This record gives sequence, C-alpha cells and structure tokens, in this order.
Amino acid sequence: MLLSCLLLGCSLGLVTYATPEAPAGSVPSAAHTLVWGPGLETDIVLPARFFFIQAVDGSGRNLTWSPGEKTFDVKISSSTEQFARIWIQVLDRRDGSFLVRYRMYASYTDLHIQVLLKEKHVAKSPFILPGPVHHEGCDCPQPSGPAWESSMRCPASFPQIELDLAAFPRVDPERNAREIPQRFGQRQSLCHYTVKDNKVYIKTMGEHVGFRIFMDALLLSLTRKVRVPDVEFFVNLGDWPLEKRPASDRLHPIFSWCGSNQTWDIVMPTYDLTESVLETMGRVSLDMMSVQSNTGVPWDQKNATAFWRGRDSRKERLELVKLSRAHPDVVDAAFTNFFFFKHDEALYGPLVKHVSFFDFFKYKYQINVDGTVAAYRLPYLLAGDSVVMKLDSGYYEHFYNELKPWTHYIPVRADLGDLLEKIQWAKDHDQEARDIGVAGQQFARNNLMGDRIFCYYYKLFEKYAELQVAEPTVRSGMTLVDRGCTHGGRPDPRGGRGHELQTPGVRRPGPGV
Repeated sequence: MLLSCLLLGCSLGLVTYATPEAPAGSVPSAAHTLVWGPGLETDIVLPARFFFIQAVDGSGRNLTWSPGEKTFDVKISSSTEQFARIWIQVLDRRDGSFLVRYRMYASYTDLHIQVLLKEKHVAKSPFILPGPVHHEGCDCPQPSGPAWESSMRCPASFPQIELDLAAFPRVDPERNAREIPQRFGQRQSLCHYTVKDNKVYIKTMGEHVGFRIFMDALLLSLTRKVRVPDVEFFVNLGDWPLEKRPASDRLHPIFSWCGSNQTWDIVMPTYDLTESVLETMGRVSLDMMSVQSNTGVPWDQKNATAFWRGRDSRKERLELVKLSRAHPDVVDAAFTNFFFFKHDEALYGPLVKHVSFFDFFKYKYQINVDGTVAAYRLPYLLAGDSVVMKLDSGYYEHFYNELKPWTHYIPVRADLGDLLEKIQWAKDHDQEARDIGVAGQQFARNNLMGDRIFCYYYKLFEKYAELQVAEPTVRSGMTLVDRGCTHGGRPDPRGGRGHELQTPGVRRPGPGV
C-alpha cells in the first residue's frame, strides 16, 4: 500500500474544479489513510516543509479522486510555545492525494503535527518532531555533509552531474582564477565564488550582474543547512552556455543554468526553479507545489487542443503561431509580447492577453518550445495534469537527461513538421496520451521538488570540490556575501514575479515566456 501511495505523488488546491463523483460508500478512513514525507522529519530543513496524505478507504483501496479539499485538517503546534509562527496549507491534488506544506518563521524545541479526519487522528498522528526543529532562516548547518545527505535521502548520484564533470578530470582554481576572467570577463557577466569555511565570497564581472541574487540566495540557504566543502567556481549569469571549445582543447569549467549539445558548461537547476524553491509560500505564486493543486478540470473535461502562450524569443515560435492560424481547431498558440521580432508584429500579431499559468491546464496538450534557450516552464508543465509535447532541442536543463520520450512526454521535431501528426496520434490514443502525462507528472513530483533541488546543488559542489587540485582561495576583490542582503531579505529588484529584471540588458525568460 505504501509503495502505491509513493507512486502517486502529490498536488494542491487554490482553485476549485469539478471532480468525478466518488463510488458509493467509498470514503476516506482515518485508520487506513497514509501520511508520509520529509516534512515529518526533524533534520530536513526546507524553506517550505512538506508531506503527503493519501486517502484510503475502509477496504484499503487508495482513492483516485478528490474526496474534497477540506477533507483533512492539519494542526501544528509546539509544546514549548503557546503561539507557534507557522503558516500551513493543505493542497488537494484531486487524485486522492494531498500535499501539506508549512513554512516556519522561528525554530522550536519540538513540533506536534496533527492530521485529522473529522476530528479523528489519521495514520500515526500526532507526529512528534523532537527539537530543535530549525526554520529556513536559522544559521544552523549540519557539520557532516554525509549525514545531511543521508537525512535528506539524496540520491547517490545525478546523471547530469556525472556527465558534466567527466569533461573536467582535474580543476585548478589558480588557473581558472587567471584565465576565466581574461577569456570571458570582458564580454560576459560572471560571478566568481569561493565558499570557504562555510562562508560565501563573491566577485562579479561584466556589466549586467543582477541575476547574482539567485545564486547568492541559494548558496546562503544551503550553507545555513549544511557545511559545504570549500569550493571555488564561476557562474555564468547570461542565458546562453559559454564553453564552446572542442573537447581536445583546455576547457574552462563554467556553471550555467542551461546546457547545450554544443557546449561544455556544468549545468545547475535554473534560476527560476531555484527561486521557486527558495520562495515557496513567500512571494512567488508559481512553484512546484502550487501547480500540483491547480491542474484544471479532469482529463476527460479538458479541451483537446494543443496550447501555447509566450513571447517571440525564437523563430520556431513564429512558425508555431503561423501553424496555429492555419489550424485553429488543432493548435491554440499566440504571442503575449513582442521583443525580438517587433518588425514582424503585423505578421504574427495581434498580441493576446496573458493567460494564468494554471489556466494552461484547461487543455490536454501543452507545447514546450525553446525560448532564448530551453523554456524554463517545462518543470511546471510536467507537474500539471496535461501531456507535454516537447520540441526536440539542443538545449537542456539539469534533469532532461532523465526524461524519456514517449514515457514522460511526446516528442516533436524541432521544425514542427510532425506536430499535427502527434496531436492526431494523441487524440486517437487518448488513454496512452493520458498515461504519458501521468508519468511526466510523477517524474516532476519525484525529482523536481525542493529537497531534490538542494540535493542536486550540494552533490554538484561536493563532486566539483573533489576535483580541485589546489586550495580554494578568497581572491583579491572578493567580498563576503552578507546573509542580510540576499533576495529573500530585500525588495525584489524585478518588482514581482513575471516582470523583467530591472537591470538594463538582462533578460529573464521565465516559465511563462
């Protein structure tokens, strides 16, 4: 039973939709319902802790429909504090499972978590987390990296990290400190970081360095949780990966948020996904947990049209809109903004109003096409309740290597030449298309949540540090990154999610463009 529960994953409930009626007599049982997840463990510190509830009826069958978003009540208290500062949300994923997330604004000696069904304790409720239970802002690093990885249940390895670091059998911090600024520092925007004694130091290069806020925030959050190995590295703040030399040449290790088949950059989770993890239940509205509870109407009620919205950041997007005009009953694609091809606005306009990302899931088929680089909305599309039609791409994010075509998504040629054919296939094979969508959703639930993102970063720094042949150094011109000056502790320079970063020349593709 627990295995089937784990395979179901999680969801949320900010928007109410009609759900299939439950079979007569099939209602959740407090004794049989399952509760599990990292948010029930003391040592797992996340910006927003979370755990799962799988509704099970009295005969031991998992519910696969929503029994109602208010079915379960969750209360969290501290035995030593009369008023615990904790924000709780119970998110109905409308598939019989619930995702419970909570954000703590102080650390507590211990926590008592009650999961209730009509005032009855569910499963092993109340769950007691012995203290201290730390909140996100606590500078309380676990001194042992292996112990932290064990408590977080981090994978032993990540395929993309292994692939990326294979190009760098040895890393010379001294050589990199000399050569990378000379090679890239005048034309590109970079950050040179050193983590020393679990403190973060930085030197920026280039004109447009506003995006350092995402990396600063991640590094400070991680070093508050675990002692990070001493490590020195360079982060590319631009859209495009940089290291294009042939493998036979002396490559420079550059950390980037996006990789490509033509470059050797070391890929990290995108700044958008990183920010959504750090700011969950904060100032972002689109994150890997929220999207799970906003997946639209049930599959058989969705519009059987392929859907896309965004801006004109790639020629293929122009062709997609052109195709939509020729086949409006099959493809619904339109631009919400013109920037790169403004001279073609008369050909591919008029612009349409922005659509809430959650409303994308009114449609069965979601088209994912590159923007300036990889379209960073893919994690959120996978987490929804549609099936993704992903165009072939030379760009990739940190998890693409683990995705399988026809298992997690429907592949489409980069030139869109077979898009109509793939849409027709999906219509003719509705259950198979539905199964692909569910598999993609499960992948996102299992691999792209906050705990896995922190694991990925830590494992990347750990493995990279092992390759260093000299001691990382706090270089001349580096400054200490102040824990009070990260983007979680100052006004958002973009004025809110979905806006461009207010730094001239810096573009933020984001998941919705």
